[in-house]
Amino acid sequence: MLGSTHGTFTSGLRARVEACGETPRTAVHGHAAAPGDRDVSGRALHAEVPDLDRFFRPRSVAVVGASDAEGRPNTGITRQLLAWAGRVGAELIPVHPTRTAVFGLDCVPSVKDLAGPVDLAVLLVADPLPVVEELGEAGVRFAVAFASGFAETGADGAAAQQRLAEAVRRTGIRLLGPNTNLNAFERFRDDLDGPAVALITQSGHQGRPVFTLQELGVRLSHWAPTGNEADLETADFLSYFASLPEVGAIAAYVEGLKDGRSFLLAADRAAREGVPVVAVKVGRTETGARTAASHTGKLTGADRVVDAAMRQFGVIRVDGLDQLQDTAALLARARRPLADGVVVYSISGGTGAHFADLATAAGLTLPTLPQAKQDELHQWIPEYLNVANPVDNGGHPVGDWRGRKIIDAILADPSVGVLICPITGPFPPMSDRLAQDLVDAAEATDKLVCVVWGSPVGTEDAYRTTLLGSSRVATFRTFGNCIGAVKAYLDHHRFTAGYRSPFDEAPRTPSPSFRKARALMRPGQRLSEHAAKQLLRAYGVRVPREQLVTSAAAAVRAAGLVGYPVVMKASGAQLAHKTELGLVKVGLTSASQVRDAYRDLTDIARYEQIDLDGVLVCQMVGKGVEMVVGVTRDDLFGPTVTVGLGGVLVEVLNDTAVRVPPFGEREARSMLDELRGRALLDDVRGAPPADVDALVEVVLRVQRMALELDGDLAELDINPLMVLPRGQGAVALDALAVCR
Repeated sequence: MLGSTHGTFTSGLRARVEACGETPRTAVHGHAAAPGDRDVSGRALHAEVPDLDRFFRPRSVAVVGASDAEGRPNTGITRQLLAWAGRVGAELIPVHPTRTAVFGLDCVPSVKDLAGPVDLAVLLVADPLPVVEELGEAGVRFAVAFASGFAETGADGAAAQQRLAEAVRRTGIRLLGPNTNLNAFERFRDDLDGPAVALITQSGHQGRPVFTLQELGVRLSHWAPTGNEADLETADFLSYFASLPEVGAIAAYVEGLKDGRSFLLAADRAAREGVPVVAVKVGRTETGARTAASHTGKLTGADRVVDAAMRQFGVIRVDGLDQLQDTAALLARARRPLADGVVVYSISGGTGAHFADLATAAGLTLPTLPQAKQDELHQWIPEYLNVANPVDNGGHPVGDWRGRKIIDAILADPSVGVLICPITGPFPPMSDRLAQDLVDAAEATDKLVCVVWGSPVGTEDAYRTTLLGSSRVATFRTFGNCIGAVKAYLDHHRFTAGYRSPFDEAPRTPSPSFRKARALMRPGQRLSEHAAKQLLRAYGVRVPREQLVTSAAAAVRAAGLVGYPVVMKASGAQLAHKTELGLVKVGLTSASQVRDAYRDLTDIARYEQIDLDGVLVCQMVGKGVEMVVGVTRDDLFGPTVTVGLGGVLVEVLNDTAVRVPPFGEREARSMLDELRGRALLDDVRGAPPADVDALVEVVLRVQRMALELDGDLAELDINPLMVLPRGQGAVALDALAVCR
């Protein structure tokens, strides 16, 4: 496989960047990064983790625009901040130009009059820009701007936000907002223990369901309402929360990402720490994307790329806020699984069968319990009931100890990592005893015990007191949310167990291929097939033997050198779809056929008014599986690499997978596993298995090209890439490249 090039970001790449008229990229937040902290494209390789301790627990808080006048909006905010400051042990300093005191606290007339160091300033003013400048001079570390009317309102607002962001960078202050709210200063319950959920939202109201998890006994430690993210962004809080020992999971509601690389670096840090990240990311549809942009004034990004990038770095994407709260709560509190097997335990055969269908369809593994285990269970469950999995107890025992014995016996099986008990409705006293036995068993095991309490009422003691009173039982209200959360739980631990950060292996210096490839670039132009294949050859991607000729006689000579049979194709920078125009001739076996083909190709090109740089005489490559490998640029993430089923029907099949560099061999192979037509690469209908190793190597070489030529290459399309039988390699039969 193609190896990564290690080392520092040398003067060679710096010279390349300067030759392009560009300046080297800086790390997030505008702070310069060390040369070795960048990949070959100039992007950062490590997340800068801001120290936000004094934002969430400041020693002193200045409230600019504080008020205690009845009926004023600022009065309610000041009152809430005063209560919050008392809870976190901070001194609150009102700032107002005309008042001498607010809520009995002495006022200072302006920021310039602050006597000592201030950790946090809350700006209750319509225009925060002048105040930010003053805060910088006063040495204030953090600020919150609630004011709206910025990038969410259009071009003028975006320009105002840009001025605010520039002021923040100049002063060194860290700003939350604008267009944010008071969620960071909520009252968090301090009587709950265990790992906590940390919350990030770009829309404050969308975090309410997660915040109210506290009423169900789930601890919440922080809430970061990021707003328009002129400075502090989702990625900053991801990195910070992932470093906190009390955080068991991070829940996020994301409307738009400010910077794709920053987000991936933050997700990478969470993956390294083993902290699960669960996210709702809006913008799956055109309408959703448009609405999100108007709300936060940021790009939502091509959703397919966002989805792939999140999975690539272990971010668990969910659709609904109910899924967000249920999945985050489970992941925060559940211990590492001891096995992947899931057992369904129910008091109804119908319930067990229904749940098993849904769980299996979602990808959960429901192992058949060993015969010895089934015999053990039949000591307490009638023989006529199925206990293979699902386990049907026919009615949980109420009057004696058998119910707990059944549950303990299931959990004792080494193939079982999760026990799920769906209770579709309360049926006291049976459901009451079942709930208590499940709680008692969960308290005595390291394995995950889940209950689905299907009652629409939700006021029953078995639910409100018994189940919710236990931090060891994960309780859900719907089958779907339970199954989704359990799958996310198992997937997360499987992902982190084998996780190796791709940023550690990312190439830092250009390969020898770069100089050859750069010489082929034609800024703003599309390369001919011949030039595009030279580009591939420079990066070690195999292409057929071929010659570019400009006469029939030269074509005949070339065919003799290439070897019959041959393929002949018109070659020109503007040719994207040659087959439809009849500009490809296949299987030519004689000199006369080559001469005729040359005349036909040039006549068609002349009639269609297509400029040619010549005709390609190419080696005829044997049969294999036609694939497509390509590069495109995403507004948020930069270069992306795509692989899929290729050929003339590539647009119709639309069977592709995408990844954001950097990634390694394991991720390249997982791309293939996502394809609906993956089986075509195996021995289907007697065909020999394809050379998957060679295909993976092409994907990795194309990724290297995408990184090194990021400033030069806008688009690359290898179609078809003929993947030959195992051991014979892969050959790029056609290629299209567009320069930036």
